[in-house]
Amino acid sequence: MRRADRLFQIIQVLRRHRGPVTADVIAEELETSKRTIYRDIADLIGQQVPIRGEAGVGYVLEGGYDLPPLMLTPDEVEAAVLGAQWVMRRGDPELARAAQDLIAKIAVAVPERLRPLIVEPATRAAPNWNALPDRLDMAKARRAIHSGCKIRLVYRDEQERETERTIWPIAVGYHETVRLLIAWCELRNDFRSFRTDRVAEAAFLEDRYPERPASLRARYRKYAAAEAERMKKAWCEREAREAS
Repeated sequence: MRRADRLFQIIQVLRRHRGPVTADVIAEELETSKRTIYRDIADLIGQQVPIRGEAGVGYVLEGGYDLPPLMLTPDEVEAAVLGAQWVMRRGDPELARAAQDLIAKIAVAVPERLRPLIVEPATRAAPNWNALPDRLDMAKARRAIHSGCKIRLVYRDEQERETERTIWPIAVGYHETVRLLIAWCELRNDFRSFRTDRVAEAAFLEDRYPERPASLRARYRKYAAAEAERMKKAWCEREAREAS
């Protein structure tokens, strides 16, 4: 690895961690010696990069520091292109166009030596041939998520029974053939996932729900983790009964 690339990667490692990172951890990831890391960090500090800490304790990159945009490594370019390809093939039309624009912007901005990774990438996302159509304006749904506004749905279940719901949308989940709108449901007073192909009608309201979207998402993550643990426990108990 070139020294300039290594210095850049040290900053990336520090940005990725919330707490102090020891020279041992950085050296192991970058496959170099701890002495080299000490020397590189000293050079970065000499170049006014706001790193604080000391040998044996760990290093932290102070907030507010940023690098020039699109200083990407070859692997980062490939990751960005692969992710954009996936969105182009599986996202809603507005996101798909945005992903296409993103690839074009990256191609213009990166150095000439990295452009072949975009024009002829070594990795490609497969088409999503079996995707079911959305019956919900996904662009409006994403805007409702960002603004913390409610949506009123008429929703059909697997038996085609319709219910009216007012929901607090927090995220969109992408599966192979369907998209899920994850939300707090006022009718059920709990979190629910709604398949977008089963939405019969949708009204996007201006009413904001009382919680911040980030706080509601944090509550959902705890709920999802508890549900996963419950399902795992139930599966283990069933396996134990069948084995006895």
